[in-house]
Amino acid sequence: MILFPSVDKLLERVDSRYSLIMLASKRAHEIDKYRIDKWRAAHPDKAGETVSLEGDKPLLLDHYDSNKSVGMALEEIEAGLVTIDPDQHEDLQD
Repeated sequence: MILFPSVDKLLERVDSRYSLIMLASKRAHEIDKYRIDKWRAAHPDKAGETVSLEGDKPLLLDHYDSNKSVGMALEEIEAGLVTIDPDQHEDLQD
């Protein structure tokens, strides 16, 4: 169950629960990739290779109440920092 941010507030940012789930899932994957690449860049001796953060989408908020990537994604959506691209959204509808 999601307690924070509330589903009602999140649904003010997107047009359906399905869109909310898809947007949060995609952003959570981006957050996970960024966090893994950031760790690997800071620990090249343990990662076994040099990793560049170029192309990764960094964290958008200064502070998160959640430690998990899905919760972090939902917080970014609530703040209006992550939105659905209308052009891409129309392509999915067709």
